[in-house]
Parts: sequence; C-alpha cells; structure tokens
Amino acid sequence: MRNRSKFTVNDKMSYIINNNHSLLLVISRFDLSLGFGDKTVKEVCEANGIDAGSFLAVVNFLSEEKHDPSNTYEWVELGSIIRYLKNAHSYFLDYKLPSIRSKLLQVVDSSPENNTPFREIFLKFFDDYYTEVRKHMDYENNTVFPYAVQLFNGKRNPEYSISIFEQKHDQIDLKMIELKNILLKYYPSKGSDHLLTEVLFDIYACEKDLASHNNVEDLLFVPAVKTLEQKITQATL
Repeated sequence: MRNRSKFTVNDKMSYIINNNHSLLLVISRFDLSLGFGDKTVKEVCEANGIDAGSFLAVVNFLSEEKHDPSNTYEWVELGSIIRYLKNAHSYFLDYKLPSIRSKLLQVVDSSPENNTPFREIFLKFFDDYYTEVRKHMDYENNTVFPYAVQLFNGKRNPEYSISIFEQKHDQIDLKMIELKNILLKYYPSKGSDHLLTEVLFDIYACEKDLASHNNVEDLLFVPAVKTLEQKITQATL
C-alpha cells in the first residue's frame, strides 16, 4: 500500500486497485465496472459520469493510514458522494449482512449436538442488529441525503441541519464487534472449523468496512454539507 502520498487522476485505475485491493468496494459503490484496461482514473470517471475529485477523496481517505481529512471534503461533490454512500447502504443491507447471517446458521446447523441455544442466541442478536442498522441507514437515505440534495440544488430546509445528524450518528459497527467476541470466546467449536473461520473473517471485514463507512460520512460528507449550508446562509443575508 502506498502511504504518505496521494493517488491522482492520472494514475491508472488498475494501479490503484493493485496497491489496495479493498478499494474494489469503492469502485462498485461509485457504480464503476471492472474491465477498465489501462485507463486512468480521469478517463474511467469521465466515461461513467462520476466526479473524479469525489472518487479520489474517498480513495485517498481510505487508503492512507495517516491521512489528514482536513480540507479533503473540499474535493467532494455531494451528488457523487451521496451516490457512493447509498450504494454502500445497499451493499450492507441487501448483501453483506444477509450473507453473514446465512453463514452463521450454517455454522450452528453443522453441529447439531449444540446448535439449539446458540441458534436462538445468534439469530436474535443478529436480527436485532440488522434492524438497528436498517433504521440507521433508512434515516440517512430518507432524511439526511434528501436534505443534502436540496442544499446542492440551492435550497435549505430551515427546520433541519446537518448538526442534527451529527448528534445522533452512532457507531453501527460496535455490535458486530460483540458478535465477533461471542464467537471467539464462547462458541464450542471442535477441531478445525473452516466455516466458522470463514464467517469470522467476514465479520472482521464487515466490522472494518462499517467503521470506514462511518468515517467517510463523518469526515467527508458532513463537512461538505456544512460548507454548503454556510454558503447558502451567507448568500441569503
């Protein structure tokens, strides 16, 4: 991974992915398809109607261990970043979390001698968590993002501000950590359990992805919205 430097619009898209394969998730969340050959970031983004500055803001933010987010939000175009965030919500709610749930059930059901109590515990814990995540992301999809789109179009709802979102924006990755610890410390696995190991890898990856998602919202999206709020307010004075 390349540290202390930034990817640019002239870097080849394949070079970025080869430096940090986790950025494949960023590619898909900006609705970019694979098969871009030797095209640069600028060429790929222009061909797909994606703001290259927003794409690079997210890529550099997520790929640099000591990345300073100050002023990075200035490169963010709200339409593109909202597209990215909404696609991330769909990934978590429609694909990743259901996939982890399915694998958890496979783990428990593969050990019939001890599956009954753990099946009930895992299902309730996970389903309660999924409901919490959906509520969290539905609020953003239905309230926060439409508000930001209005701002982007030059209008401001006087009854709302992004500070309201900041105050209630909790860390939705925390219960994923709890589930991981339950499996690590208390699940009575016998010998080598490849399926249990696989689901733990998935949980670790999802936990990290959710934390990164929250950071993008807190440190890129929110400051960009605040800046736009200030500009609209000053323009109406």
